[in-house]
Amino acid sequence: MPDTVLVLNSGSSSIKFGLFDVSAAEPSLLCKGLLDEHEARPRLVVKDPAGEDLFETRRDAPDAAGGHLFADVLAFIEDRFGERSLRAVGHRIVHGGPDYSGPVALTDDITAKLEALTPLAPLHQPRCLAPVRTFAAIRPELTQIACFDTAFHHCLAPPASRFAIPGRFEARGVRRYGFHGLSFEYVAGRLSEIAPELAAGRTIIAHLGNGASLCALRDGRSIDTTMGLTPLDGLVMGTRCGTIDPGVLLYLQQHENMSVEEVQHLLYHESGLFGVSGISADMRTLLASGEIAAREAVDLFTFRAAQAVAMMATTLGGLDCLVFTGGIGEHAKEIRGAIGERLAWMGLRIDAASNDAVRGRINGSDSAVEIFVIPTNEEMTIARHCAALIRGRHVT
Repeated sequence: MPDTVLVLNSGSSSIKFGLFDVSAAEPSLLCKGLLDEHEARPRLVVKDPAGEDLFETRRDAPDAAGGHLFADVLAFIEDRFGERSLRAVGHRIVHGGPDYSGPVALTDDITAKLEALTPLAPLHQPRCLAPVRTFAAIRPELTQIACFDTAFHHCLAPPASRFAIPGRFEARGVRRYGFHGLSFEYVAGRLSEIAPELAAGRTIIAHLGNGASLCALRDGRSIDTTMGLTPLDGLVMGTRCGTIDPGVLLYLQQHENMSVEEVQHLLYHESGLFGVSGISADMRTLLASGEIAAREAVDLFTFRAAQAVAMMATTLGGLDCLVFTGGIGEHAKEIRGAIGERLAWMGLRIDAASNDAVRGRINGSDSAVEIFVIPTNEEMTIARHCAALIRGRHVT
């Protein structure tokens, strides 16, 4: 009986999922879908691997805990793939803290430890852990596995891992962790298949989306990244500010009389592209807009991204390869082109025709750096980790 794993990738407003056959050495996708439990009528959509509709249903009332929709997912799996054995549910967990450097089968104690990390990822951690609690309630016998966005960066070492604050805080776990690790891991693996000689060198992966960060890799390993203790750091994002003068935060509290909660909401929900433009957090909307504020938000996004590429290249001591991924990185040719123009002084040359066509390699023949667009697949990374853990530990 083939083994399957249900993978959940929780976002800020919806949950992407995929059902994978993990019987073979490489997991294969059986179906994928979306759960949106925050609509007035919560919705479940299921598609086959090619994107063709298989199933859709709505609930008549809000379902904040997601329990009804998750039960619908399990019912669909049993009805459609009843001959297969669902071995586990794999979850993307954003923050693993200092303790978790790889996937782990969840227990109540581990889940409680991960919930204690919520202050380090208040926008993400509760959303990632809510399905864990729900599945524990509706299917307590089902193994649940956590896969961490921070794990890929667990090997970060000083000075890249440090803040310039007293060492006693580092001893308490206040250090740079990095995020988007499941995406970086997948893209690094794809690059090693496409161009192994480049994967062995100095590479920067730009995961650009509603959340955005860069990762500097040498020999396929993370040695620096733009996010730090929290997913708030680094690049300009959809609603997050990215790197900011800490004096701004003191000013907001001391002179604008904003509470800690108000500052947190401002930085996570009201800043970034949305805050600068006053229009939208969606890059597609901003690129289509004729408003000056929209152009200013896009300009800041590409300015900061190019700055960060140069910073990561400093860590690497040069640059052999730049890879774009994520929703913006994969689909916004204007953003790739603008970042490339800002980095022309480094010898980067993007070929306009290849960039328009989104071919895998988009650099010009005269470019000093190889440039790729590689679609990411966090769900596949999670499926691989779950399959390895199931086989290695004989989870039942």
